[in-house]
Amino acid sequence: MTRSLALVLTACLLAACQREAPPAPEAQPTPAPAAREPGAADANVPLELRVTTLDGTEWDLATQRGKWVVVNFWATWCAPCLKEMPELSALGAMREHIEVIGLAYEEIEPDAMRAFLQKHPVLYPISIVDVYAPPAGFDPPRGLPMTYLVDPDGVVAEQYLGPVTAHDIERDIAAAGGPAVPTEGAGAGTDA
Repeated sequence: MTRSLALVLTACLLAACQREAPPAPEAQPTPAPAAREPGAADANVPLELRVTTLDGTEWDLATQRGKWVVVNFWATWCAPCLKEMPELSALGAMREHIEVIGLAYEEIEPDAMRAFLQKHPVLYPISIVDVYAPPAGFDPPRGLPMTYLVDPDGVVAEQYLGPVTAHDIERDIAAAGGPAVPTEGAGAGTDA
């Protein structure tokens, strides 16, 4: 009985961040976390992403070449999204080779989003994207949060469905040949 209750609660928690996402025009299988999947956001072709951020600035993925970019689809009503926001914010602020962009995937007015961000501030730019016409190079999110790790050439290196941590991102950057972050205690006594 306890196991059945645990399974029901787990299913409810997983479904919580999918309740307001519109259905995809053509549903596709859900990718496993941290797994590369062929599709619109792959094929070794640099992605295009041009959005206007809440402050009115034009943000263009092409101008980020040479850096790793974390493209995070999220929503204000998604608890796992809110939980990962401070960590993504710190990651973008602490690592010169990493940029983060948040794509709010929900129907919300800019003033309401600004008010929300007053209570949940982040250091990376936020853009509200149309849930019925998400950015062209990306598959419509089948759940939130949905995060893409884009390499310095503008190609998707990894996709994460569900919460992601700074450790996950830094591990995958290092595995793809990017800079590795030293572990605590490593390099003690050196001037590296």
